[in-house]
This record gives sequence, C-alpha cells and structure tokens, in this order.
Amino acid sequence: MRLTKSHVTVGDPVLKPSLKRKSPSPKRSSLKKLKPVVGWREWAVLPDLGISKIKVKIDTGAKTSSLHAFDVTIAKRQGKSMVRFKVHPLQKNTRRIVECEARLLEWRQVTDSGGKRTLRPVIETRVMLGAREVLAEVTLIARDEMGFRMLVGRQALRSNWLVDPSKSFIASDDVEVSRAVVVPARSDEEE
Repeated sequence: MRLTKSHVTVGDPVLKPSLKRKSPSPKRSSLKKLKPVVGWREWAVLPDLGISKIKVKIDTGAKTSSLHAFDVTIAKRQGKSMVRFKVHPLQKNTRRIVECEARLLEWRQVTDSGGKRTLRPVIETRVMLGAREVLAEVTLIARDEMGFRMLVGRQALRSNWLVDPSKSFIASDDVEVSRAVVVPARSDEEE
C-alpha cells in the first residue's frame, strides 16, 4: 500500500530520510569512552572506614548506597554527632569484624525493595571501585539476610561509571583490591 499525505496524521512514527536518528555527537561518545565500566557486582575498598575488601552489588534501582552495619551507636564528640558501628565485610563470614566510625550526616527514611520504610543513619565515605574513587552518601542497615554486604546506588555511580549488567568484577580486574592501601580517616582529636 502506498501512503499519501491523507493517510499520515500528526504523531505517526513515519520518518523522512532527513529526520532519521543521528549517531551520538562526538562529545557524548567521547564521554562514554572516558568512564570506566563496572559489572553488576564488584570488589570495593572503603578506605575511610578501614575496609580493604568488600563485595558490592551495583544497584541502579537504589538511589543511595547502603552498607551492612550492626552494633550501631550514636555519640557526640567535640560537638559533632558520630556513628560507631561494626561491619562483617565478607559474605558468610561473621568472624571478621571491622569497627568503624564516621560523622553522622543525617537520618533518612529509606524504602527497601520490599516496600518497607526504615529510618537509617547516613554517613559520607569514599568508595573505591577499581582505580576510581568517589565520595558517597551511605545508609547503615543490618543486611545479615542479604547476599551482599553493600549496595552501590545511583548517586555514587552517576557521572563516574557505566554499568554492564552482563559482567562481574570488571573494575576489580583493573586493581588488585586486596593489596589496596587503606588509611583510616583522621579523627578530630588528631587534628
């Protein structure tokens, strides 16, 4: 059937040759080349918390990153609210415990994947995936029942990495995570 002007209405997806989709601009495609790629799961380092190796799930469905934490306590130190907590950084291993401390940014209502809302403490810490590092807001929650000790959400990923959901441990191959140098954050008392 041959189409004439009378058969085409406004909004029909008929493309004229001059309106065909153009290839991405050089600026956009060059930005993609500069961003490292991560898989759906990676090894990460949290140097401010003294965690030299933790398996993380890259979760583009989550806005904020979250970290498995237990024995969470809040205390004032030199007028600042601090969060002390413990982490089991390795899955299926409750013998290895890392004791952490960070400044409390705020308390935030978070809705989990099951629709349950919880009020969680939020900290800010450096997250290192491969050779790249970003300062990320991280909520603290007991994740004993979950498969991964940490989820890395969209805010941390944005403008830093591209995600390939068909791959695993891409960034981890770039840097041997277990040999990364971890320097605990200086406390206010040391300054």
